[in-house]
Amino acid sequence: MYKVLVSACLMGRKVRFDGRAKTAGHPVLERWRAERRLVPHCPEIAGGLPVPRPPAEIADAAGAEAVLDGAAAIVTPEGEDVTGPFVAGAREALETARSQGVRLAVLKEGSPSCGTRSVYDGTFTGGKVVGPGVTSYLLSDSGIPVFTENEIDAAEAYLKSLEHEEPEEPEVPFWGPEAGS
Repeated sequence: MYKVLVSACLMGRKVRFDGRAKTAGHPVLERWRAERRLVPHCPEIAGGLPVPRPPAEIADAAGAEAVLDGAAAIVTPEGEDVTGPFVAGAREALETARSQGVRLAVLKEGSPSCGTRSVYDGTFTGGKVVGPGVTSYLLSDSGIPVFTENEIDAAEAYLKSLEHEEPEEPEVPFWGPEAGS
């Protein structure tokens, strides 16, 4: 059974910067929870940030790739550089996904970590730019498709397509009594 990495805030955990959750009550998530497929993860907490914490955005709308390459920063409204914990949390998310056999992720849209289609633009005015957050980028770049909380039906369809693929039979040598006869 394939596992799904999911933003912990979508599962009702109060881990967001403002100390709240963004619970997604989608029936597919509830079914996956009952099937024990879900691997809840909060990159910001994994990276060592507290709850609550100041909001953070990718400075100058530079993009996740630039952050991961060390060419851009994630900052708070006061200008504090919190890039280190965000990058550490993204790497921890990837390690968690790999160690748990995760094949896809459902992450919270808009976050500088988990945003998949868009993130806030670094001005703290509510403006957004197209592009992923650092965790979403790192997972996708490593071959783990990422869906937003608004794309759970598409995530379910993708998971079903994975599970309907015929696994290849491994070639195993036969060492029994009939071998060589």
